[in-house]
Amino acid sequence: MASRLLHRLRHALAGEGEGDREGHGGGGSEAEEFPESSELEDDTDGLSTRLSGTLSFTSNEEEEEENEEDAASQELGLPKNPGAMENGDQSPAPAEHLGSNLLTRQLHDFWRRSRSSLAPQRLLFEVTSASVVSERSSKYVLYTVYLIRSGQFDKAPAAIARRYSDFERLNRRLRHRFGCDMAGVSFPRKRLRKNFTAETIAKRSRAFEQFLSHLHSITEIRRSSDFLEFFFLHDLQAAQRLTCSGMYREALATWSNAYQLQDKLGVCNSGRFLLTLAGLVVCHQELDELSEAHRYCEQALQLLEAQDSHSLLEPFLQAHVHLSWKVGKDKRQSEARLQGLQGTGVALQQQPTLKEFLIKEALD
Repeated sequence: MASRLLHRLRHALAGEGEGDREGHGGGGSEAEEFPESSELEDDTDGLSTRLSGTLSFTSNEEEEEENEEDAASQELGLPKNPGAMENGDQSPAPAEHLGSNLLTRQLHDFWRRSRSSLAPQRLLFEVTSASVVSERSSKYVLYTVYLIRSGQFDKAPAAIARRYSDFERLNRRLRHRFGCDMAGVSFPRKRLRKNFTAETIAKRSRAFEQFLSHLHSITEIRRSSDFLEFFFLHDLQAAQRLTCSGMYREALATWSNAYQLQDKLGVCNSGRFLLTLAGLVVCHQELDELSEAHRYCEQALQLLEAQDSHSLLEPFLQAHVHLSWKVGKDKRQSEARLQGLQGTGVALQQQPTLKEFLIKEALD
């Protein structure tokens, strides 16, 4: 755009010079007759810079993004100016290389989105309600805690319900295992009376939120089995009991909550998560929701892609072949993998089904 404007300015100035020469009929050198043209040629770079600045639609935020894109170019091994590489010099890219510039910007955008998606997201713990529960021989407060990803709309929040003794047990176990890391972690002390007043419940609710947030901020504790199973082991045990009892609709809701909890805690490649996927497949299949069962089955096989010796591989393959036939999906890859397992000496007829595996699995 700037080069075209320069070209027009030169022609305009040349035209005015010709008019002056015709009007005055004078001679002399070209530099004397067209001083404006000479100044323009001497200041071409400066004028191009001023024009590019004048015609720029880049805001301050976009300028910061361009600086980030330069850093992205270095990481991706891309030139800052693709046209310069093709022309063999450092001059601005001509108009015919706009397509190349567009491709580079798309790569920059992809890099920026990838970087933001890989950035760790903060997990919020929010006590949304607390209810006093009276049983035959005891009375306690049950706190409902929601796990929510910050910085975005969380359309699938997960929740747990725990009492004070559950939090206290977690605190005791973690202090035993991680004494140094737990030194700065606060925990609300027990009270001999006034445990059921609104003021005490409100203070404990905020204290439990801070307690869980502090624990989650410590890497070693966040990855520990004691911390993780505090959230989803109870749901897994309840879902297993409901599945064994044939209460598939109730079990499905519990399996789904356990799935969301593990997803938010970042443990989607563990044995517990595979068991959760097995529960979801079984319940959806029993409720004749075959497309959903097939989807979770495929997710499990993706996790088991490099684990040929896992005990759940063959049951998931068998279920996937059956579900693929039911919903009209391609099952050849799973059949080929089953044949490969049989070639290694695995007796397929002796392997349990997913439902049998769920019933027999011990969840301690």
